[in-house]
Amino acid sequence: MNLDLLVDPLFRVPFLTGLLLAGLLPLIGMYLRLRGEWLAALAFAQMASAGALLAMVLGWPMLAGGAIAALLASLAKGLAAAAGANAYALMMLLAWGAGVLLVANHPLAEQAGHALFDGQLYFTGEGHLLAVALICAGVLPVLARLNRSLLLARFFPEFHQARGLDARPGLMLFDLLAGVVIALATVSIGVMAAFALVFVPPLVAYRFGSSWRAGLGLAAAIGTAGYTAAFAISLAFDQPFGPVCAVFLVVIFLVPGVKSDRL
Repeated sequence: MNLDLLVDPLFRVPFLTGLLLAGLLPLIGMYLRLRGEWLAALAFAQMASAGALLAMVLGWPMLAGGAIAALLASLAKGLAAAAGANAYALMMLLAWGAGVLLVANHPLAEQAGHALFDGQLYFTGEGHLLAVALICAGVLPVLARLNRSLLLARFFPEFHQARGLDARPGLMLFDLLAGVVIALATVSIGVMAAFALVFVPPLVAYRFGSSWRAGLGLAAAIGTAGYTAAFAISLAFDQPFGPVCAVFLVVIFLVPGVKSDRL
């Protein structure tokens, strides 16, 4: 396996873009799993892909289209909180149907659609890297600030009420952050690769993490290590990145004999 390709000028920007996302997405996934809302990640990713394709057809930047669609999905999630997983399923069906129809009826959308669904990370450019770096710089401090509130809302829901506080603004802010991050990841590394990085590392971290902070660190480490290995394997064997990333992360989950009692 030629790891020198990771620093080749042709692949350096895509690699760094994905590496930043691979560290951030598992953190988003930890909080989604904490709230029992991990399925929302796939709904956001599907909505972002449909929004990106629609933006391309209209001549707009795909990043902007994906972000707007994911933000709308996160707002809809907050308004339809009582619907639970039903809302996520409806969003996924809507986004999938719209995306497939765009790909089937517009020649420009066909190649982009395959890239989004297959996870062709190698086509990302400096614009993606800059956007992801700015988002990481902004999201990490906000997540650190929201950490206590999100934990209290999950384990001690009476805390905010007893102190006359409203937890909903913090929860809504997290939803918006998750929507933006997953949208950028979808446009950069594809729908299922983004979902795999949100879903699998926290699944392992919840099983082996000795504390919440340790679990956050473990999830980020698994995400970055799994991503780096998947990127190298994809280049070495000339394979699409998305499927390799998803399969490799599932292998990471299965090899240690992780039990599924916390699914």
